[in-house]
Amino acid sequence: MSPDQLLAPLKDADRREMGGVIIDTVRTGNSRVKRIVYPAGFRWSKNLKPLIGTELCQHAHVGFLASGHLNIQYADGVVEEFIAPQVVAIAPGHDGWVVGDVPAILIQFDFEGETVSRMGLQR
Repeated sequence: MSPDQLLAPLKDADRREMGGVIIDTVRTGNSRVKRIVYPAGFRWSKNLKPLIGTELCQHAHVGFLASGHLNIQYADGVVEEFIAPQVVAIAPGHDGWVVGDVPAILIQFDFEGETVSRMGLQR
């Protein structure tokens, strides 16, 4: 699948943009499936921290990195690298950024406020 196909409109998706990130969300039963497009040059601490107001991202991210390259750094300094195609499991309490000049496209699954406990992602 080409990056262009990965960005095609999603049937029944709610779309929003925040800090340059495009988020398409589709409800599926008691969960959600999201396509999140992080643009080249994106960094959570630069683009979203001023909007969110927390020191680090407090969301869990579980899904499939379909395109691009992401690095994640936790408060303790541990860095994780994700290069597509790859399954992603990121615990809350991290900064993250796109590496290179290609947007990162993450297909994410979540349970809103219950994602951390249901996916076992305490760090």
